[in-house]
Amino acid sequence: TPLTFLGGSFYAIGMLPPFWHAVSLLNPVVYLISGFRWAFFGNADVNIAISLGMTALFLVICLGLVTYIFRTGYRLKS
Repeated sequence: TPLTFLGGSFYAIGMLPPFWHAVSLLNPVVYLISGFRWAFFGNADVNIAISLGMTALFLVICLGLVTYIFRTGYRLKS
């Protein structure tokens, strides 16, 4: 839930103080919301190229983690 509140879905992240703006940019939800805003309204908090790139990066990281878990059987009961 905290990622949603810092994701910019209820406000533009440009309205945040500098510290919270920097923290928001570490949140993958920001890039998804920014992409949706660009698709629907034509403007976004983050450049669309950066938004697409970061979304792809987080996707690759998550797929790599899932692949590792499936190959090693991490935390599976015998």
